Amino acid sequence: MGLRRSIYKTPAQLRAMVQPGLITADALAAVRALAAPGVTTLELDAAASAVITAAGARSNFQLVPGYRHTVCASVNEQVVHGIPGERVLEAGDILSIDAGAELQGWNGDAAFTTVLPDPGRPEVVAELEELSRVTQGSLWAGIAALATARHLGEVGAAIEAHIDAEAEQTGRVYGILRDYVGHGIGRKMHEDPPVFNYGTSERGARVRPGLVVAIEPMVVAGDEATLVEDDGWTVSSVDGSPGSHWEHSVAVHDDGIWVLTAHDGGAAGLAPFGVRPTPIA
Repeated sequence: MGLRRSIYKTPAQLRAMVQPGLITADALAAVRALAAPGVTTLELDAAASAVITAAGARSNFQLVPGYRHTVCASVNEQVVHGIPGERVLEAGDILSIDAGAELQGWNGDAAFTTVLPDPGRPEVVAELEELSRVTQGSLWAGIAALATARHLGEVGAAIEAHIDAEAEQTGRVYGILRDYVGHGIGRKMHEDPPVFNYGTSERGARVRPGLVVAIEPMVVAGDEATLVEDDGWTVSSVDGSPGSHWEHSVAVHDDGIWVLTAHDGGAAGLAPFGVRPTPIA
């Protein structure tokens, strides 16, 4: 019987994951700068591709069998896995972009959500921005929990608790996708262990130095039920409610945690939680 591959990386392997994480962050920054009404999702894809290629890396999304693009671009009721194409972005759209880079056999993976301005519908934009803010906040709550967690289950519980607290305070309804979760990352973009975005009865994998996970809450402003569109990829809400997706790849090491796909290691996002990330030595 073969030995099960360890989910924990060595210090040298953690250091090798820093650069693909930063390339992923750069690609997403290029997309964010370009996203505006009148731009197609395929143009966003090209922008991310240019950054990744210029850095000498590869799009790890293109390594997934059957997927030809660099990013996933999900608009409005599309929550994740939207395929870039000729769709023209419109004012007031909520857009989630997911991307990853592979460099020298190591991977990064991250996502962000943005709302395109629409001066004629400020109330709609405000609602969508609130959905994105809550989802992003839950991501950082999960990352902050990772800093002190003994098991990964604590991360999912922290994400859900943050979303529930926001819903209770505002009276809004939020649904956390159940069928799509975070994951380990390293030599492959998707590895064990799973990282749930909600509390479960399972403790989950032990959190200790060498663990690298992609934490990625996916939230809708309505019922959590989703369906896969006819293209075989795009995941949309059944009730048509808008969705938001935020993600970072995070490493646990001897001196703390470091967000590999954030240029500041996660310092700004973690500050409200009293957590200070430590660079990987």
